[in-house]
Amino acid sequence: MGLFDKKYCSICGDKIGLLGNRKLEDGNLCKKCAAKLSPFFSERRHSTVDDIKEQLQYREDNKDAVAAFHTTRSFGEDTKVLIDEDARKFVVTRARNLAEANPDVLDYGMVTGVDIDIDEDSDEKMREDNEGHSVSYDPPRYEYSYDFNIVIRVNHPYFDTIKVQLNSSSVYTTEHAVIAVQKPVPDNHPEYSKYKAMCEEIKETLLGARQQVRDEKAAQAAPPTVARCPYCGANSTPDASGCCAYCGSPLNG
Repeated sequence: MGLFDKKYCSICGDKIGLLGNRKLEDGNLCKKCAAKLSPFFSERRHSTVDDIKEQLQYREDNKDAVAAFHTTRSFGEDTKVLIDEDARKFVVTRARNLAEANPDVLDYGMVTGVDIDIDEDSDEKMREDNEGHSVSYDPPRYEYSYDFNIVIRVNHPYFDTIKVQLNSSSVYTTEHAVIAVQKPVPDNHPEYSKYKAMCEEIKETLLGARQQVRDEKAAQAAPPTVARCPYCGANSTPDASGCCAYCGSPLNG
């Protein structure tokens, strides 16, 4: 087949424009179908047509989870981490209309780790000498800025990492350039402290919720405890109500 032969989407069958093809291992994918995939998915080129069909079915099913999602806590600015504490789920999205964006709805139990990543950038400020050249100050002067990211690692079939920048614009901790040896302590700056605390709260929330889910699963998997009934004297495993399986009396007396 030639370079400019017509191509058709292996998913929907539509004709693909000249620059619209997204190559799969064993087929082609149009832009419209590619836009339906998870925004965190990055293995498209190594996916088969069947892989993509399975993910698109998952994405379709995800719409029901989005419809049932109710935000109880929100973190971040442009991109947000939204929490549904009642359903024990969360989403990461920059969309205002969740139904339209169809963000991946994730269970607390999928979280495998959460890391805080604060990026520091130092920008040297220059001066103009007598000949109009840009030269360093003596000693050099810098402006320091920070971006605050939370990295959520998950056990998910289509992606394993979500990186979220919580601040919409970089946080500068000085009003003017400072000498390198006079670099300010960033924690003393209110905006820096605000975003750092936000990172820590997200981490604590997700890891704490994950541990709660794991503890509950461990308790459910643990063998039932046999207790002696104070009423009939039988050794009994408590039923769902904590009562004796023989006489129905409460085992805790």
